[in-house]
Amino acid sequence: MDSIIFDLDGTLWDSCESVKDSWNITLQKYPVITKKLTLEDIQSIMGLVVEDIGKKLFYEAGEDECVEIAKVCCEEECSYIAKHGAHIYDGLQSVLEILSKEYKLFIVSNCQNGYIEAFFDYTGYGHYFTDYLCSGMTGKKKGHNIQTIIKKNNLTEPIYVGDTIGDFNGAKEANIPFVYASYGFGMVEDTISISNIKELPYVLTNIR
Repeated sequence: MDSIIFDLDGTLWDSCESVKDSWNITLQKYPVITKKLTLEDIQSIMGLVVEDIGKKLFYEAGEDECVEIAKVCCEEECSYIAKHGAHIYDGLQSVLEILSKEYKLFIVSNCQNGYIEAFFDYTGYGHYFTDYLCSGMTGKKKGHNIQTIIKKNNLTEPIYVGDTIGDFNGAKEANIPFVYASYGFGMVEDTISISNIKELPYVLTNIR
């Protein structure tokens, strides 16, 4: 194994509370959206691309506008996250410090362009990662973006760490091993799992 590719939300941190607050501020511009988003609403869309988020949360605005509203929420969220941050999973920095000495680290997420940079701005953890990619940068979903990172960086034995069935399917599409972060937002069965990020270095010794 030469590298580890991480999902972001539900794997490295939990930004649901900050995303909720940011989006509810943005939605004040759109009277057509009458509901106030809850934490459960945000948790339900973690890992989805922006088109699917719009259709799920803002369907009352119509097919085209619902996606546009979701895009604006995502855009304005980045500056909010960079300033206010989110819940960083306990032990993350120590784990990244340990792993970065032995492996190249990457992030591939279904987030919007600018979100991974906001994570780096708030945490200061950008120096641990060699490269990153998201659907907002490519217009493609996770499996394609994992394959792109692998090819671009000449990786020979990467693994993917994520928390949803979409992450599992993306790793499967890229034909690489998957580690399930069970503390995140999704449910994946019959695969290698960790119950917190601090377990990852130990689990990796068993899949080399």
